[in-house]
Formats: sequence, C-alpha cells, structure tokens
Amino acid sequence: MKASDKIRFILDTMAEMFPDAHCELNHSNPFELTIAVLLSAQCTDETVNRVTADLFRKYRSPEDYLKVELSELEQDIRRIGLFRTKAANIQKLCRIVMEQYDGVIPSTHEELTGLPGVGRKTANVVVSNAFGVPAIAVDTHVDRVSKRLGLAKPDDSVLEVEKKLMRRVPREEWTLTHHRFIFFGRYHCKAQQPKCEICPLIELCKEGQRRMKVASEPKPKQKKGAPAKRAASNL
Repeated sequence: MKASDKIRFILDTMAEMFPDAHCELNHSNPFELTIAVLLSAQCTDETVNRVTADLFRKYRSPEDYLKVELSELEQDIRRIGLFRTKAANIQKLCRIVMEQYDGVIPSTHEELTGLPGVGRKTANVVVSNAFGVPAIAVDTHVDRVSKRLGLAKPDDSVLEVEKKLMRRVPREEWTLTHHRFIFFGRYHCKAQQPKCEICPLIELCKEGQRRMKVASEPKPKQKKGAPAKRAASNL
C-alpha cells in the first residue's frame, strides 16, 4: 500500500469509527480551555472535568485566580496530579494575561507557549479548538497510535511525531485527526488492552499482529505424571 493510500485509509477508517470525536475537556471559552489543558497534564480528562465543574464556577476570569491565596487555589485543585505546581503556574499565567494581554488569552501559538505551564501540546489544543487554527497536538494516545500504525518510529520524540503527521495528513484535517487519534487510542487501541481482535487497522499494526499471534499460540501442556509444584513454605 502506498504511503498516501495508507494515511487515507487510516483517516477514513477512524472517521467511520469515531465520527463525533471532539475535545472532551469541558470549557466555555479559550481561557477555560487553557486552564483545563494545563490541568490535564499527567491526569485524565474525566478527573479534570470533575475538578473544573466547581473551579470554573468559582473563577471566571484571570483576575479571579489572583484574588485568592495560592494555598486556596491548591486546595481547589488538590485532586489533580502535581496540583501545587499547576496552581502556581495558573496564577503566574493569569498575571501575565492581565498585564500583557488585557485579561484575554492570546490566540497565537508563540504567545501561548510563552505562558507558564503551557507547552507545545497545550498551545496546539488551544489554537485548534478555541481559535480554529489547524493543529495536531500529540498526547500519549496520538503518540502511541501513530507509532503502532507505522506513521512514526518507536523512538521518535513527540515533536518528530507531530511533524510527520503534519506532513502526511492534509492540513484541513489536522484538528479532526487529533481528536480521532485520541478517541481511537482512548477507547480502542488502549495501551494495555488494545482491541486487536476487532481492529479494522490490524493489517497495518505490527504490534497488533504480534499480540494476536501470541494470543493464538497454544499454551504448553503439563506433562503427564509431572509432580505438582510444592506450595511455598510459610516459614
């Protein structure tokens, strides 16, 4: 299969599997999305949404986050991993947004990555979902799926994976591809228990083929008359 046919087959298959793929972080504006993505590092979207349900009612603007002591904000997000570091970054971010951007979250990738706690992935999510700029954010799901399907090498960095996907996927499909790869990785091609046996992309996945081969191999039978293993002593 030619490289162009391969990527088209992958994109079309995922589109059929997850036609409604979308950002699962709850938010109502670019600022809330930025905070939610910042909180999602090393944390599930489900946990973030539980925390932001109360957080976004209490804090509605960058100014609101600066009115409280850092310790109070830490307690508000304590269920989130690395909550102390994230709370500090949120207040630093809000101070910069107030001082440099008149309280409005900036819309360019360069400006966003200049904010505390906002890396390349976070900036890509914000520009694509909040401002309609095509981008591919590579999280753990996108990284895993890309490598399993041979779109990137196993030892490629996150940035290398992003660049390879940007070269192969049509620009107008970048954002949708990001969401569909996440859904595919989160609900189908999971890290530990991928659904290889029903995967329509199994022919493109060497790891999936290996897993299926191992699963189909007969388990060695115990020889007749072989002594059973002695129970471990409790002494």
